[in-house]
Amino acid sequence: MPWLLSGLGLVILLLAGDALVKGAVNLALRLGIPALIVSLTIVAFGTSAPELLISIKAVIDGVPGLALGNVVGSNTANILLVLGIPALLATMHTSECNTRKTFNFMIAASVLFIALAFRGVFDWIAGVVLLAALAFVLLDQLREARSHRKAEAEQDLEEPEGADPNMPKWQIGVFLVLGLVGLPLGAGLLVDNATIIAKAYGVSDTVIGLTLVAIGTSLPELATTVMAALRRQADVALGNVIGSNMFNLLAITGVASLVGPIAVDPAFLRFDLWVMLGASLLLLPFVFMRMDITRVWGIVLSGLYALYMFVVLI
Repeated sequence: MPWLLSGLGLVILLLAGDALVKGAVNLALRLGIPALIVSLTIVAFGTSAPELLISIKAVIDGVPGLALGNVVGSNTANILLVLGIPALLATMHTSECNTRKTFNFMIAASVLFIALAFRGVFDWIAGVVLLAALAFVLLDQLREARSHRKAEAEQDLEEPEGADPNMPKWQIGVFLVLGLVGLPLGAGLLVDNATIIAKAYGVSDTVIGLTLVAIGTSLPELATTVMAALRRQADVALGNVIGSNMFNLLAITGVASLVGPIAVDPAFLRFDLWVMLGASLLLLPFVFMRMDITRVWGIVLSGLYALYMFVVLI
């Protein structure tokens, strides 16, 4: 039953997160907020809402390992699994992408996260530092997007995810209610039952966060990346992973740290944080040497993730 309820909680989280994005995006556009601002803020926060709610619930329930494991495990899964599996289906032509700046931001965020982790706890001070770094990144992206738009003033910006100009007001309201009710409900089901599973199998909440919860919350990114790879939109796939990882480190941990202190399991400092950083550095040849992520690389990345899961679970 805990496995079934965990799965149900995950499904509710994913559906509620999608509903919240659709409702919030269309409400913001109705209120006259520019699409650019909506894309950089509401969509980014909305798609990370499941991870955020899980982390907050875990901190409140006194299982900080689940909160930290969710972030670290998701980032590792995003690179090794979310880029590895789509590459098995079709070569991802990342040689055509220019993601150097956002990649540098992601590596900087990873190093900052690891440095703060060695303090032994993510408290409100660490939370403020992480959120300040997030604000810097968002402001830089906003400035760059504005200058790009000015340079290509004749081209319209693409509508943000979930935008529908014809959506009636009542439907916007329904999406918002479903999202706001479903997110805490799904997070509660997933965290509570994941904790029961951890105790029943004699594993720590940290391991459950690194495996079950991390893989589950990476499923939306995996689905997006598979479709992007099949449509030969490698920039979408690579950018989605880099952006998601940066948001996990800065936004989710930053906000959760303000809710309550998150103690850092010594195992993170010895192994998992370095695996996360190592996985991030594996993107170097694709970002700076403009290499494609071929099927061979797909096998390598997926194999490394399987090996990581084996080491974590034994």
